[in-house]
Amino acid sequence: MVEHHPVHNSEVYLFGLAPRPTVPPPSPPSPPTPREAGPSNAIEELCLDTVDGLEDPLDTSSPDMRRILGAIHVLNTEATALRNLTHLYKNDATAAQGFNAAVEAITRHKGERGKLVIIGVGKSGHIGKKLVATFNSLGIQATFLHPTEALHGDLGKIGKYDTVLFITFSGRTSELLAVLPHLDEALPVIVLTSHTEPDKCELIRQRQDAILLPAPIHESEIVSFGVSAPTTSTTVSLALGDALAVVASQELHSTVTSVFAKNHPGGAIGQAFHKPSQIGDLSVPFSEIPAWSESSTGATGADILKLGYHSQSGWVRAGNSIASPRRLRRLDTAHMASKVSAIPDFLVERGEWICVRADTRLSQAAEWFREPLMQGETVCNEDSILAIIENDEVIGVLEAGELLNWQE
Repeated sequence: MVEHHPVHNSEVYLFGLAPRPTVPPPSPPSPPTPREAGPSNAIEELCLDTVDGLEDPLDTSSPDMRRILGAIHVLNTEATALRNLTHLYKNDATAAQGFNAAVEAITRHKGERGKLVIIGVGKSGHIGKKLVATFNSLGIQATFLHPTEALHGDLGKIGKYDTVLFITFSGRTSELLAVLPHLDEALPVIVLTSHTEPDKCELIRQRQDAILLPAPIHESEIVSFGVSAPTTSTTVSLALGDALAVVASQELHSTVTSVFAKNHPGGAIGQAFHKPSQIGDLSVPFSEIPAWSESSTGATGADILKLGYHSQSGWVRAGNSIASPRRLRRLDTAHMASKVSAIPDFLVERGEWICVRADTRLSQAAEWFREPLMQGETVCNEDSILAIIENDEVIGVLEAGELLNWQE
């Protein structure tokens, strides 16, 4: 028997509305295929937990950042000028010809006579003075001549074998033009200027045989920085002058390094050139080591320690024996009053020294002693005393530990 109950469903019936079409609405257009839309770009992941990625890393409202941006602009501008200068000398025949002619003029006497006379005024004069120092350090005699002083007697600086280098961005500096007529026509004249064509440079128009050394900039300094202060122009002038000095020196000298080392003995640069190369360079001169004046048998540990304290090298001699700084530092207070002959491992007798020739290369000697070597019955170690020999005489001493720790 079937029971009849109300039927429940989810349909909703709305009464009183206009009938709706039975045809379904058209589907929305399909998105374009990758071929139609072009290459697709990956969607970057967006994290809503942080806003760090949305911050502007160059906040120009910060005074510190404005300073850095200003510095970056200047550095980029000058770097661009140097790149353009490099491109010019790589691809422009006039620039390359001028550079070759300038080198030939400076080196024509093979360094045996004549010098380079650099003339400039203002910032160009300061660049000239720096270049004079560079040429001299590289073994090319050079001097600076101020154009005003030249007209008041200093033209006597210029000799008949010299070469003259004018530095002028404009190519028409009045002070240089005033000097030009007073130069011997036989003298080579080089003009380092912003012009890339000889007929655009007034100095060269008045001296047709002058050598053009172009040093242009890609844009004026007033465009770059809002002020016409010599900045980019002096940078390219200095760089080109350095190139001229280095190349000319390489033509005159077989080893520019040795010439520079000879002419620049001071400062950190000089020290770098005079690094020790032989074991004799590293040793302590034997003649400079203080000696105990009395019999070594009567000396105490305190006597030798006191003498070592006043020794500039830290070494002490006592008869035919020697005490190294390493051994003095290890002296125990219990042995201060003891006779040195009774102090173990303190003085090293001459027969125990390891002899090494003074002209032995440091790298070779270090290689020998970095492995334990048997010297008779004695093993060489950091405490061993190396006697540096020249003409069969001891001229210096060295602790083996210093040699073992030496690095090129």
